[in-house]
Amino acid sequence: MEDANIELLFIPAPGMGHLVAALETAKVLLQRGSQLSLTVLMMKLPFVPDAKINSYIDSLLAGDKDMNPRLKLILLPEDLDALEGNTDLLSILKAYFDSQKAKVRDYCVNEIQNSVRQRRLAGFVVDMLCTSVMDVAEEFGVPAYVFYPPGASILGLQLHLQSLIDDHGQDASELKDSDPDLNISTYSKPFPVKLLLRVGPDFYECARKIRQAKGIIVNTFFDLERHALETLSNDNKVPPIYPVGPILNLDHHPKKNHPDSVNQILKWLDDQPASSVVFLCFGSIGTFPESQLKEIAYALERSGQRFLWTLRKPPSPGSIIATEYSNLEEVLPEGFLERTKNIGKVIGWAPQTAVLAHPAVGGFVSHCGWNSALESVWFGVPMAAWPIGSDQQAHAFVLVRDIGMAVEIKMDYRTDSRDLTINLPIIPENVSAKEIEMGITSLMDNSPTNPIRIKAKELKEKSRKAVEEGGSSFNCLESFIENVINNLN
Repeated sequence: MEDANIELLFIPAPGMGHLVAALETAKVLLQRGSQLSLTVLMMKLPFVPDAKINSYIDSLLAGDKDMNPRLKLILLPEDLDALEGNTDLLSILKAYFDSQKAKVRDYCVNEIQNSVRQRRLAGFVVDMLCTSVMDVAEEFGVPAYVFYPPGASILGLQLHLQSLIDDHGQDASELKDSDPDLNISTYSKPFPVKLLLRVGPDFYECARKIRQAKGIIVNTFFDLERHALETLSNDNKVPPIYPVGPILNLDHHPKKNHPDSVNQILKWLDDQPASSVVFLCFGSIGTFPESQLKEIAYALERSGQRFLWTLRKPPSPGSIIATEYSNLEEVLPEGFLERTKNIGKVIGWAPQTAVLAHPAVGGFVSHCGWNSALESVWFGVPMAAWPIGSDQQAHAFVLVRDIGMAVEIKMDYRTDSRDLTINLPIIPENVSAKEIEMGITSLMDNSPTNPIRIKAKELKEKSRKAVEEGGSSFNCLESFIENVINNLN
């Protein structure tokens, strides 16, 4: 065992949050399991060649002196022919993931079965979006585990919706006209129908595959989602759950080769009082129409709060990638930048973890992507929830209603509702400046009795204890490794 001849294959989805979380999980597994070696089979997104995920993959493949020698990174070859005839985003993704199954199979045959050095293939760890690759694991007679980055509550939501259609003939897409709330076991409060994800056949098929897995690795920790994790663990129709989070990459800056912008941002924060700055950031692809930007600006000015606001330009036609504004004056209210220059700073890209770690930051207005939520937890920064699409509404609900470390700005707002096609956005009604101002004021209330600040401080301590030796996530990681070894053929 000491020669690390037990091989696990990681197949992450080609999204920044998914890939970074998978790589960090792989690194932690190697730290705990000296008998393991891991290979990460990475995919690029062929239809967005300028995406930062592709440059991130290139930087990984270029080499890292600190990379564990038992960790191997492989870029799977693209099959662009498989995408022909597909015009909407979901069908493109499905065709792409299906085309990668053959590439994974080829790797297993050429690099493991025919390898001179004997390696025992112990199993696949596949991303929740790549569950079709579990078929390849079955072909090779090895277990398939699922890596589920978005947390335990939404895992329960996905399995609940799949059970509704399979066991009761109720399609989630038809629930909009039903009762306003659903009783979903992983949420302690009734879940509003208006916050449901937009789902299709692939969503249900992924859930069915997840139920067939040998185990599910979830990027969360027990004290963050206690109710959801206990519910899943007590359900005999759900595979074993391994909450190993928070899994974070706190050192990675996608623009670390542009240190000047980072230094300018941190220098500005250095000049601000402790816990005085509200940080507004909506992810790498989060954008708003110009009319909504003006409402945010009015709210910030009226609130009188110090602020650091990351502002991204909506994608140009034919792209889904947000860009930088060349002239902020064109989209912000006249004179806004001049009037707020002593208390605020508007920027493009931001080093999010470095900002959240800074003592001047006292609140985070966020789109509620799960990685952003975990970073907020790690640094003890309370949140104001303003999800803009995908699974973010479900995350916002658990952060506000179940966990209690966030206030609500607007939970049913969506900007990326594209009717499942790439360039048909549905522009929502604006959230008013008054609503935004109220959310920011509540968020930045520094009184010692503010419940979200108390909860954020408590979870910060618990998140760090979870990954320490003897902590809940540390122990779950040990249990997962033991499961892998015990299931060796």
